[in-house]
Amino acid sequence: MMSDALLLSRYVPRRRLTVREHEVPRARFPAVDAHAHLGRWLSDWDGRPGEWMVPDVPALLAAMDEHNVRSLVNLDGRWGAELEANLARYDAAHPGRFVTFCHVDWAELALPDGDTRLVKSLTESKEAGAGGLKVWKDLGLEVRDGRGEPVLPDDPRLDALWEAAGELDLPVWIHTADPRAFFDPVDERNELLEILLAHPEWSFARPGLPSFERLMDALEAVVGAHPRTTFVAVHGGGNAEDLGWVSRMLDTYPNLHIDIAARLNQLGRQPRATRALMTRHPDRVLFGTDEIPHSGTAYPLHFRFMETDDECFPYSPEEPPPMGRWTISGVHLPDDVLALVYAENARRLLPGLAR
Repeated sequence: MMSDALLLSRYVPRRRLTVREHEVPRARFPAVDAHAHLGRWLSDWDGRPGEWMVPDVPALLAAMDEHNVRSLVNLDGRWGAELEANLARYDAAHPGRFVTFCHVDWAELALPDGDTRLVKSLTESKEAGAGGLKVWKDLGLEVRDGRGEPVLPDDPRLDALWEAAGELDLPVWIHTADPRAFFDPVDERNELLEILLAHPEWSFARPGLPSFERLMDALEAVVGAHPRTTFVAVHGGGNAEDLGWVSRMLDTYPNLHIDIAARLNQLGRQPRATRALMTRHPDRVLFGTDEIPHSGTAYPLHFRFMETDDECFPYSPEEPPPMGRWTISGVHLPDDVLALVYAENARRLLPGLAR
């Protein structure tokens, strides 16, 4: 007998729709995963390095070869000794297979000459071998200056940093905001309610934080004010729920690119709009997975999304799926677009990548 008290968390329905299914274990063209986390700072960063996100580099290389992935962009380089450790473990040991990005220490902004210190750090990281600059979402959501005020990407004190990145030919992979629902009230109308109940710290619907719209305005202001600097707005341009906005940004700012990392759940539920955006801007979209920890198991799903027109398939192996109770459809990109998105766009921005 069915109970009226069945909890939604226990409801995991079987899909009864019969649709075509294609397995795609290898990318049709050699690929570059432009969004990977291989370092130590995300594992247990409290001022000391934690464990490497990938403990076995040869096993990772074998998985990459199995899936036809030539190179990874490691976004975990940090700065100083930690950057050197990442460069030695990945870039120097396996030339062309990895490119490591640096970070900057936003705590420098608490000092009177913080802007100069940030530029100095970026310059030193470039000299050490960093291939680009990764900016995490803490800029805008967590970073505070010496007065305790929030620092957003369009803060004038960061203008010198963005300009320096362009002068040093270091592209900037920038993560601004998070899914829109993370900024909505955590109530019965929130489409990501389950994940926010499991991780209440992921909600940004609280006093003292900028709105989603303010963060998107800040991103646009930075990209527009620094046309000589290349920006990759990761996670579907930071606004995968509004591809009209993303397409307008790509139309307006030739120095802007996006990646698809960790947004199959959004891109795949609007496959026609996603395909239209990617075919309209084929040279401005990068392939990436943001798989954590990185093992390569996420690749076949991403390849299926990119290469097939399959309908109604899960975007995650988890049941229920963590970022929305829906399925996705493939975008079936033409070969010429696929080749650009898989690798050529990343190789143009990062010439050190293997072919």
